[in-house]
Amino acid sequence: MPVQIYKEVAVCFIFKFSLSRPNRPPRVALFKRSGEVRTYRHLYAPISGSIDPKDDTPLDTAWRELREETRLDAHSLRYFRQGKPYTFTDESIGRRWAIHPFGFMLRPNGPGDLAITLNWEHEGYAWFDIDEIQQDANFPGVPRLLESLRRVWFPIDIGYNAGDILSNGLKTLQDDHVSGARQLATKAVDIYGDLLSKLDGSDPKIFFRQACIAAWHLWKNGRESMGAPILNAMIECLTIVQNHIAGCNQVDTNILFALMFAIPGSAKSRNEYNTSALSRHVLRLLCGDSPTRPRTRLLTLSSSSTISAALTRVIETSTTSLDIRILESRPLFEGASLASKLAAVSPFAAASKPSITVYPDAGVALACKDIDFVLLGADIIDKQGNVSNKTGSLPAVLSAKYMCPSCKIIVVAEKDKIMPFEPPGHEENDPRELSSAWGEHITLQSNVTLKNIYFEWAPNNLIDGYITEDGRIASHDIARLAEQVEGKATEMFDYI
Repeated sequence: MPVQIYKEVAVCFIFKFSLSRPNRPPRVALFKRSGEVRTYRHLYAPISGSIDPKDDTPLDTAWRELREETRLDAHSLRYFRQGKPYTFTDESIGRRWAIHPFGFMLRPNGPGDLAITLNWEHEGYAWFDIDEIQQDANFPGVPRLLESLRRVWFPIDIGYNAGDILSNGLKTLQDDHVSGARQLATKAVDIYGDLLSKLDGSDPKIFFRQACIAAWHLWKNGRESMGAPILNAMIECLTIVQNHIAGCNQVDTNILFALMFAIPGSAKSRNEYNTSALSRHVLRLLCGDSPTRPRTRLLTLSSSSTISAALTRVIETSTTSLDIRILESRPLFEGASLASKLAAVSPFAAASKPSITVYPDAGVALACKDIDFVLLGADIIDKQGNVSNKTGSLPAVLSAKYMCPSCKIIVVAEKDKIMPFEPPGHEENDPRELSSAWGEHITLQSNVTLKNIYFEWAPNNLIDGYITEDGRIASHDIARLAEQVEGKATEMFDYI
């Protein structure tokens, strides 16, 4: 057998949606490869290029290739979604390809395709309706073109009825900058339940494959930076689906009704148990073995629903006096929202009302004076125990270690936050969320870049403990749990 060269590439589909007919499927641009490229000359293909070791992620490769080959950038394009990577071998040219598919869409108010300027790698391009693209000898496309496209444009696989529900659901998750990770997972479960009835129930194997495709996209294309609990929720949903359709000849109305109750019911029970158990463990942490511990000083930030519920329980049931310090958590001031919630509970305190103080993010060092604990939520805990959480978490940890070396840094999170796979890159959001607080008298020139990054990592060597619904766990427990999740996810998503 001839030697095969392994190539890992990012492929980029550019979609154009109709402004006058928004419900119409988009058209997709394909680029005719020139006679100067090494492979697949004069065939239609998406923009593509080899992943460079210097690129942080395959998505960075995609953006670089778009700039190089079309001159399009973030002013003309918006990132749309990713598809599940796959591999295939083309023995005719001695290549084994690893494909990372991505989708981008022309910005509706941008210059459109007038901004496309081709380099030497292409001799032209054309817009196609999606159903025009076929993987046969009659269509002059590169190998596996349709396979790459369907991984980004999922209605090809799950149909347009389910696809519309999934597309709208993904937008709901992407636009939600208020809910925490656990709340987003609950929304993802609701979306998932809605679309199941639109899948093809004539064959349980097809139904389950479509269910796996939808689950994968909710995890990867909703809010991947908060995707760990969504992944775990989708694994639970797929397990329920698998159990309900086992041994049946078709997925009929009775099975669908059973799924409609089983899926949200399981999620609700899990959330209620986790909230109660975590609150109980945090109560023990803050009050010790005795609920009459005189005083506990703590710092937190953002508005983790897990920490909010736990502190509410401590206020309502313990006689320990609490000094709660909260960073305001720009740009959306979730910390101030948390302070408001806890203040509303204060009149019902079991003992004296807690002291609740909101500090500006820049005042974190002062907020750390004489504290006993820093309580961090988590959006992702990787398999080494590093924690991704609201930006401001790392400065809080570092300030606490400097200002009060005896204090303990404790992560409070459900086991569902554990993510076994490579975490996503930084999530950048609308910079106007930052600048809106400045007032109209401050404007930035076009040569100034404003970064609005929501999440950052706190390394495991700065964390003193992790509290989950099972109580205190260690780093080896996290590695074991991550391995379990990885095995389940691999089993489910191998179907697609």
